[in-house]
Amino acid sequence: MAAKKIFWEDPYLREVSATVTGQEDNVITLDRTIAFAFSGGQASDSGTIDGYRILDANLCGREIYYTLEQGHGLRAGDKVIVKIDWDKRYKIMKLHFAAEIILELVNQHFGRPEKIGANITEDKARLDFIWEGNISEIFPFLEDRARELIKNDLDIISEFEDEEKELRYWMIEGFGKVPCSGTHLRKTGEIGEIFLKRGKSLGRNKERIEIYLKNT
Repeated sequence: MAAKKIFWEDPYLREVSATVTGQEDNVITLDRTIAFAFSGGQASDSGTIDGYRILDANLCGREIYYTLEQGHGLRAGDKVIVKIDWDKRYKIMKLHFAAEIILELVNQHFGRPEKIGANITEDKARLDFIWEGNISEIFPFLEDRARELIKNDLDIISEFEDEEKELRYWMIEGFGKVPCSGTHLRKTGEIGEIFLKRGKSLGRNKERIEIYLKNT
């Protein structure tokens, strides 16, 4: 059975006990975890398992495979403590949801252009679109609407659409409901101030929005 993903139940949890369910060389699996693995453009968490650094977290199907430093000595059945780098996680959560808001505003007001890429790290988020012209022309509108949603400190609901298939969504009442299996904030006000930049040229009719947090 795949690890229970506690990061969905409580994305604010920084430490959890777990049991090693499998081990091959320096790769292990767990029965439960709070360490997110790269998915949907969202970067993996950094952290440790029993004090050993997580070098890589790979989601394969529903299982997460963690690559640890050599010499960890862990075996199936061992009890361990999983810790995440909270500062990194929280920045990613803020930028992730800022990107979700910007994407939904683009979809709602600009004809749902084809999204061809997305990436969220602790430094910035980006969204890539098929788009004619200079996408920065819509930035004042996007920033104003996003600022309003953030200022209103709205509740963010994050639940399973289909628990067996691990399909999830986020929802803001009166704004939108969007499929997403990332880690989400509880309130929009946690995002704080953001600003947008036009990314480097991706080629003809391809545009990039970069999203940054102010004062970080």
